[in-house]
Amino acid sequence: MFRYKPSWSERIKEAIRPTPMKRRLNHAIHRISVQMRRMDSQTNRLQSREKNLYTKCVGAIQAKDNMKASMYADECAEIRKMVLNTLKSQMALERVNLKLTRVRDFGELAYNMTSVGAIMKQIKDGIQNIMPEISMELANVNETLQSISLEIGEVTEQTIDYDTPTEESEKIMKEATLVAEQKMQERFPDMPKIPSPEPDSSIQD
Repeated sequence: MFRYKPSWSERIKEAIRPTPMKRRLNHAIHRISVQMRRMDSQTNRLQSREKNLYTKCVGAIQAKDNMKASMYADECAEIRKMVLNTLKSQMALERVNLKLTRVRDFGELAYNMTSVGAIMKQIKDGIQNIMPEISMELANVNETLQSISLEIGEVTEQTIDYDTPTEESEKIMKEATLVAEQKMQERFPDMPKIPSPEPDSSIQD
């Protein structure tokens, strides 16, 4: 007699149907969204600080104080690096949340959970020195997601390469970088050119 055997997708949906596991997945999605909003606030603060330094740099150039202008330009460059890193992390987190939403709503575990851990680790490490509290929170979320991945994998008898870097994870990070660089061009003007020091006219040949 034929016995119906549920597909992987059906078993995944059953595993995350309103249960503690699905609630944990919803909570993880929410926590990531909260950190993305915190990153956005941090980016706005950094951008405001950079704008102030940029204005001072232009003023120093106009005053022909190249030493100060160089100092302000260096500070602007450092802030822009931090903003770029933050924007890249935000773009990558958006992709992670999209993957998790598909797992929750459609049970697409095998494809969408693969390499999530690798992406989360790159994001966490990338902002560790800029936003340590957010980095720590993302590390905690990552542990939760790894646990969920293992539990659903047991139910569906699938092995999920949760934290293994893949071509897809590398592609996601590259795309996040490209989008972040485009946003940087939209947000920040080109740095003003600082004139080279004029030769000392008192020095004679």
